[in-house]
Amino acid sequence: MFWDVMAGAVPPPPAAEVLGWELVEVDPEAGTIEVAFAAREQFTNPVGVIQGGFLAAMLDDTLGPALVATLPAGQFAPTLELHVQFLRPARPGRLVGRGRVVKRGRDIAFLAGELVGPDGEPVATATATAQIRSV
Repeated sequence: MFWDVMAGAVPPPPAAEVLGWELVEVDPEAGTIEVAFAAREQFTNPVGVIQGGFLAAMLDDTLGPALVATLPAGQFAPTLELHVQFLRPARPGRLVGRGRVVKRGRDIAFLAGELVGPDGEPVATATATAQIRSV
């Protein structure tokens, strides 16, 4: 499905649209991906910074596609566990996610990545475990 979305054959998932998901670069052989998000004013908390749940969703939508881009047709990989560390406040604007497959087995994969602000400094990092399943 990842490649169908990239080819425009099917629409992106609604959550990706809400987050303003944009593919910047993907290398399935290396298991890496770079994506961008449009962190909107609607994502802010009362202090004016992006609420942590949105940052976690962005990281999930970075790490998952890093793995999914490596899978053959008919497989997908739901996240079993996501651990996020918030490093500093994120403001509305463009945020870039960089994800990678750390280790992939037959059924389980371990993922890691970061979300960086416009200045290139990380605002959050994450690790995740995903289960590889067949449709």
